[in-house]
Amino acid sequence: MTYCTDNFILLFLTILSVFFITPNYVSSINVVSYGAKPNDKFDSTIPFQKAWFSACKSKDPATIYVPKGSFLLKQVTFKGPCTNNINFQIDGNITAPLDSSSHGNSGSWIMFRELDGLSIQGGTLNGNGDNYWSCKKAGNCPAGARSISFSSCKNVKVSGLTSLNSEAAHITVDHCKDIMFQHLEINAPETSPNTDGIDVIFSSDVIVNHSTISTGDDCIALIQGTNNVSIDHITCGPGHGIGIGSLGTSNDEAGVENVRVMNSIFKGTQNGVRIKSWAQPSNEYARDIVFKNLTMDNVQNPIIIDQNYCTGSNNCPNKSSGVKISNVSFEQIKGTSATPQAIQLDCSDTNPCQDIKLHDIHLIYTKGSATSTCKNANVITSGVVIPKSCL
Repeated sequence: MTYCTDNFILLFLTILSVFFITPNYVSSINVVSYGAKPNDKFDSTIPFQKAWFSACKSKDPATIYVPKGSFLLKQVTFKGPCTNNINFQIDGNITAPLDSSSHGNSGSWIMFRELDGLSIQGGTLNGNGDNYWSCKKAGNCPAGARSISFSSCKNVKVSGLTSLNSEAAHITVDHCKDIMFQHLEINAPETSPNTDGIDVIFSSDVIVNHSTISTGDDCIALIQGTNNVSIDHITCGPGHGIGIGSLGTSNDEAGVENVRVMNSIFKGTQNGVRIKSWAQPSNEYARDIVFKNLTMDNVQNPIIIDQNYCTGSNNCPNKSSGVKISNVSFEQIKGTSATPQAIQLDCSDTNPCQDIKLHDIHLIYTKGSATSTCKNANVITSGVVIPKSCL
């Protein structure tokens, strides 16, 4: 009798766990079942949208599955709010049209907007930016399309994604919170114009780690209104390095603060770590920033603060930057500089940089002696600093 009773109790608990204890059922939505075709020629935009609408209105968490193969996708916006968390599982490739004019002046290829709870896993996005870059260099083409954008989103995780040859920036984060990128591969030729790896603006609590970024512009750029950012274990190069700015494009902008860039490698980049601002009045700031445990491999400007930034010789403001830069630490940075000037601190004459810390710096110029230059900067050194601090 005891044996039967025990079996009954076990059966009852099993049934109870199925209905009340196990996680919510996750529905899987295959884009092929909505008409998408993995042949790189058929326009799968509408099937992808139908799959999104189905997932977005599902009562249970949903996975949109993109199987192996190459799916052609035109400009599209996946918009919320949705009633549940959505996961994009991408085993195949998603490619943009070869004709760059298909994006119009939207500025984006794939947009995620107004979502709370989104994950993207795996896959390759090919922006097919070659034709657009040629057009841009000729100077008569529409605005380039960012490959994947997140606008007004929360609780987003992107893992294992590869982004190739975006027309413009590969990934942008705009007015978002709690965003994580990890194990990314971002790749565009060194000569491709304005192909930033990741741009972050007006966003907070952003994590980027264990990723490789090779591009024609900034590997990562943190722009106005951004705070609480952690960047860790990044391999950057070629490209323009990891930068804050440009800041001070107008008089009334939000600043950037609480940033950590750590444990990263820069290979043959134009810059290593940089803060840049326009030389004109502004209420912006860059503060509470740490660059730590970084390796420079043949980098032109390993450490640079440039408050006289200008993209060309024409129309430069040539005033004094109002951006206030303070409490910035450069710690445990080593390697080689491709130019004699390994450290450049060019700060505003009306708003000198405050509390700039150099700790355990060892940067050498392989063709001679490395130098450092400082202008309007309050610098505190500790440990061994090579080249010797200019102050």
